[in-house]
Amino acid sequence: MLFTVLVLLTGTALIVPRLGSEFIPRFKEMSIVINTIRLASVSLDESLRYGTQIERLLLAKFPEEIKRVWTRTGTAEVATDPMGLELSDIFIALTPQNQWKKAKTQDELVNAISAVLKDMPGMRMVFTQPIEMRVNEMIAGIRSDVGVKLFGDDFATLKKKAGEIEDLIKAVPGAADVTAEQVTGLPILQIEVDRTAISRYGIAAEDVLNVIESLGTYQIGQVREGERHFDLAVRIDDRYRSNAEQIGKILIAAPGGERIPLKQLCRIQIAESPSTINREWARRRIVIQTNVRGRDVGSFVAEVKKTLDAKVQLPVGYYVTYGGQFEHFKRARQRLAVVIPVALVFIFILLYLTYGRIIDVLRIFTGVPLATVGGIMALWLRDMPFSISAGVGFVAVSGVSVLGDMVMVSYVRQLIAGGMPLLEAISHAAETRLRPVLMTSLVASLGFLPMALNTGVGAEIQKPLATVVIGGIITSTVATLMVLPVLYVLFGSGMHGKDGEESGVE
Repeated sequence: MLFTVLVLLTGTALIVPRLGSEFIPRFKEMSIVINTIRLASVSLDESLRYGTQIERLLLAKFPEEIKRVWTRTGTAEVATDPMGLELSDIFIALTPQNQWKKAKTQDELVNAISAVLKDMPGMRMVFTQPIEMRVNEMIAGIRSDVGVKLFGDDFATLKKKAGEIEDLIKAVPGAADVTAEQVTGLPILQIEVDRTAISRYGIAAEDVLNVIESLGTYQIGQVREGERHFDLAVRIDDRYRSNAEQIGKILIAAPGGERIPLKQLCRIQIAESPSTINREWARRRIVIQTNVRGRDVGSFVAEVKKTLDAKVQLPVGYYVTYGGQFEHFKRARQRLAVVIPVALVFIFILLYLTYGRIIDVLRIFTGVPLATVGGIMALWLRDMPFSISAGVGFVAVSGVSVLGDMVMVSYVRQLIAGGMPLLEAISHAAETRLRPVLMTSLVASLGFLPMALNTGVGAEIQKPLATVVIGGIITSTVATLMVLPVLYVLFGSGMHGKDGEESGVE
């Protein structure tokens, strides 16, 4: 029996690295958000037109699956989520799943929508869900499952290295919706004063710069109305502000009375500039985002790290960190590394206060590792990665697993205290306490069964917890009925009953 237990413990230790890991299972909200990224120079009218076209296309292709769809472009009036005009969020509310005809699950529907939209030009997409997107943005500032953050100083280097990282991530199995943050590509009108030209005409550089400033607004004074005062500004007429050619025709008066066009005094050109400058901890950064489909986040990030370390050479001062769901998982795992040992210590202390003998406490405590074996094997059989939900299940089953052992140990102690020999007491207790032990286990396991088999909204989070508890209770119950008696036989010599008299094994 002990050899069998040793084999189970060894086999479980080999299974653990293959489980994979993730923060929490993806919650199916029955709604989808498509974050679309277009060229930084796109106009508001073009963004609105493109968004409307996508809405009509989706409603036409998925009439049974989509209940309604709407698009938000740019920054809202309450700017809690600042975005440029090139960014749009397409919100899709879904109909009940039993009405769907082109997909059976939400993941299949996302793949179908992605296939319909992938050929639309000038656009990149990231699929997520409303609540999931908001949680990721508030905690990590990233909308997708994983974000590779590249830090550095030079925009050109950041853009180049981000492109390399993006290509490498796309080649990793499980990567979906891979996109690098758009930090350049915004066209600006650049006007540079030609010092030689203004010297030739005797025009001061300040006069030219004042005209250039008035393309926006040039403040010339204030208007007062009682206690209130307002800035008074002048601006070039709109017909001269429409394009670079019209701006070049603006006339500037020279000291000799001539009127010189601005294009003869300045170099006017359209240049590319940064569209977004993001900083974190006072360092410029660019994020390469990706969703993970068909595998767990933990093994995906591990493979990405290995790939980037081997194939990407970063200049001095540039470095990479990882965020998104993986960042949440790391923080939660650190908390569980404290919570689980503390819970086990409290269980041990309570058992010692109950029985007052270390040997009895250790016998009862053997149910905890054997319950862990059952929880891990249950996750493996149901193809579920380890998540924070499963971690909470392990904490719960650690407490439940000792209940059956307590029933058995208490009765054995009672029989020995009454003068019954050890072997006879163990045999009698195993027979008479079979039903109480089974009932104790069934009450706990059957209570979690609906959660383990649930398919409704929220089932994704409940299933790992319930699976761990049920699997752990099964193995801990078997341990109570079969392993615990063996431990009593092997380590029962010299036991003392409640009256303090020695009860040996003959």
